[in-house]
Order: sequence, then structure tokens, then C-alpha cells
Amino acid sequence: MKIAFIVQRYGTEIIGGSEYLCRLVAERLAARHDVEVLTTCARDYVTWANEYPEGADRIRGVTVHRFANDRTRDIESFNEYSDWIYSNPHGADDELEWLQRQGPWCPALIEHLERRHTGYDALIFFTYLYAPTVLGLRVDPRRSILVPTAHDEPAIRLGIYRDVFGAPAGMAYNTDVERAFVRSRFRVGAMAEATIGCGVDLPPQFTTGIHEPDSDETTTEPDVDPRRASAAAFRRRHRLYEPFVLYGGRIDPGKGCEELIAHFSSYADSRGDAVLALMGVKLMRIPEAPFIRFAGRLPEAERLEALQAATVVAVPSPYESLSLLALEAFAVGTPVLANARSEVVREHCQRSNAGLYYADRDEFVECLTLLIGDANLREALGRNGQEYVRAHYEWDVILRKYDQLIEGVAAERPVRARRSRRGKPRGPRKR
Repeated sequence: MKIAFIVQRYGTEIIGGSEYLCRLVAERLAARHDVEVLTTCARDYVTWANEYPEGADRIRGVTVHRFANDRTRDIESFNEYSDWIYSNPHGADDELEWLQRQGPWCPALIEHLERRHTGYDALIFFTYLYAPTVLGLRVDPRRSILVPTAHDEPAIRLGIYRDVFGAPAGMAYNTDVERAFVRSRFRVGAMAEATIGCGVDLPPQFTTGIHEPDSDETTTEPDVDPRRASAAAFRRRHRLYEPFVLYGGRIDPGKGCEELIAHFSSYADSRGDAVLALMGVKLMRIPEAPFIRFAGRLPEAERLEALQAATVVAVPSPYESLSLLALEAFAVGTPVLANARSEVVREHCQRSNAGLYYADRDEFVECLTLLIGDANLREALGRNGQEYVRAHYEWDVILRKYDQLIEGVAAERPVRARRSRRGKPRGPRKR
């Protein structure tokens, strides 16, 4: 089948969020389908500035078509407008203005869909929030599947999203928690639905057995476990000689990073035996403190080494529809400490028995004290996490579910809309 993935940003440099999920799924489905990605030229989600060149590209076996955005985002102006629209009566035109100000605003991408949509067997849209999805779903809803990556946030209460969740023929949820939330809030019109999620497929050296790195591991003799050696090498390279808590992803207040730093500061004041390492793109000011290390954006292999070398992986975001950070930590055998306000990650911890979660500063300090002080507990949680990933997040299972959903949408589409390319292709009747 020929499948188009529609997403607001796309690239190997973009780690985390719906964009990362889209890329992982697209790369693996490309081995069994003709996959194209339709996206913008933006790399930065704050401004949506056109940084990638327009036109076609080939990234890890996937053809990527990029379209230039018509405008950049003034984040301060957008935030002011958001505060107004969330708290005042307004109309549909106000919400369309909000959508345009939010960005990315890319009419060329929508025009491409309007011209070419019948040439695809399925259109898969990633994340409900942005204009490429809101406007793109209107083009050919019967051929469309939405991966909503939805959670409870102010934007989802806007009326413009009622049509977004009611339009597509297929829905692919990341978790049952997300599915229940969406169905409690919207009248879902999908003919086919599935809870799918994302696979976790790490190199064998990161998934076989459990490590327990010590700060004094320095030997690289042939008989030493290579997993322990790589963890020790990562610690030496980044001068992490004490236990450390790792956060990986966008370093952003919206991801809970300000609260994480404040909570960890309380732990450091009372204990002083660990550091907080921040890995990823910095989108906020990081305080200068002896217990904070900023590692920046790391190459993929080193990022996985960091997850394995960490004593604990922190998942502070209160808004998650899946949390690949938590799943990748589970896969390499590192326990997580998660924000209890994220129902999705809390459920991961409960179902896997591979992590703890906190509701406030005191619980954070208590949980972290327990995890850092009890190596046997960390080892047991690490084993549980690996078993959880093997049972629920193998790629073969994930891709089979996507195939079934795509076939289900195609089977439900009217015969006229599914007619083969003999003669002129037809799309669904315009409304």
C-alpha cells in the first residue's frame, strides 16, 4: 500500500514527542509499504522557521516531502492570545486565528494533499494539535487515520477539535488511558480503532540482562560485561562519578523540568549524594548549581548509553500520551521516577512494577532516596521493566496492529473511493 504520514516536523535531529513517534513508525512501515512523509521545513517548534530546504529528501529509507511555512510564530504574542481564548467567550473565527498563530501554517502542504490524496491508500496524521492535522483531515477523512497523542490540556477544550476527533476513519491510540480520555470527551466517528503505541527496538547490548554500574568501574578487560563497561565509560566521559538521575528530551517548563529541578534541589539539600543530568535541547534557563549537569543533545548510541548508565531516569512531564523516555528506560533495565499527574506514565509504572511516582516534592525526595539507596530494588525494577517492554512493545506486534488498522480503513471505504488506478481515480464525494 502507499501511505502518507503527515506531521508538523520530521528529521533525525528531532527527538521526543509525536515527531519522534512518527519517524519510528514510518521507518519500520517503509519496509513493507510505500511510505512518504509530508511535513514542513521547520526544525524548531517554537518559531516554525523554515530551516530544512523545500522539496524531496530521503531519510533512513523514507521519502520526505517538505513544504515551506508561510509565517513564523511570535511565542509571546501567541501565549497572550492563548490566555485570552482559554478564558473568554469566543467564536470559530477566533479559534482559526489561534490555530494560525500557533503554527505551523503551511498552506502548500494542504494544497499538496488536495491534489494528491487519492494517490494514497491511507493518510496517517500524527498529533491532533496542529494545523496540518486540523486542516488536512478535512481533505479526505475516509482515507485518514489519526494518531492523536492526546492528553488533558487547555487546547483540547477548543471547539475546533470536535471535528478533528469526529472526522477520521481510523484512530490509533498510544495507550488505553488515552483512548478512554478521548472517548469521554469527543464523539469519535472512526470505523476502525486500536490501541497501538510504539515499539522499543534497542540494540542487543542495551537489552540483555541488567546492569548495575558503580562509580569506581574503570576496567575494560575482555571478560568484563560490555554493558557495564559502556556505562562506566559514559560516566567517565561526562564526569558522573556519583549516582545520577537522568532526564532526556526537551528541557522545557512544559515538560515539567522546572519542577524537576526544584524537587531535586530539595533532595540535594538534604542528601547531597547525587546529581541531576539533563540531556536534550535546552528551551529554558538552567540554574547554575553543583548538582546539575547539562549533557546537551547526544548521538543516538550515546543517548542509549546514558539511559543505561543512569541510576534512575526521571519522567517529570505531567502530560504524556505514551512516554518513549519511560519505555526506553525500562528496555535498558533502568527504573524510572515519574510524575504522578501523568496518568499514562503512572499506569506504566503500575502495570510494569518498574518505577515509582510522586505527587509532590516530599514524595519525590522520599522515592528518590529509596531508589538511590537500594541497589537490589533498582535491579528488581529493572528486570520488571524489560519484561514489560518485551510483552507489550515489540515492533512486530506494533506493526501488525498498524497493518490491521490500515486494512480496516481501506475495507470500510466505499468501493468507488477504493477503485484501482485503472482509469481516473476517484475520491469521496465532496461535502
